[in-house]
Amino acid sequence: MGEPLITRLLVENLATILAITGILGFVALGPIGRALARRIEGQPTGRGGVGDLERRLMELEHQVARTAELEERLEFAERMLLQGREAGRLPGQGSS
Repeated sequence: MGEPLITRLLVENLATILAITGILGFVALGPIGRALARRIEGQPTGRGGVGDLERRLMELEHQVARTAELEERLEFAERMLLQGREAGRLPGQGSS
């Protein structure tokens, strides 16, 4: 009566060990495992590292400067339009 219980526990333990080994193997050989291996070896990650970050920062600074320039041009154009409207009115005319 004791042998079937021991056999069942042995089978369950082996199945658990195989399942855990399979999951760990899948993670280790998958993208997570490869990323961890690159990180441990000191290789840059897929995003490019510091050089890529500096390049992206320079692009962002360029876009901010361009946006500021476009805002100045828009304000200038609005002032010119307002001056043109005010110059087109005849003296003595009010808003009706």
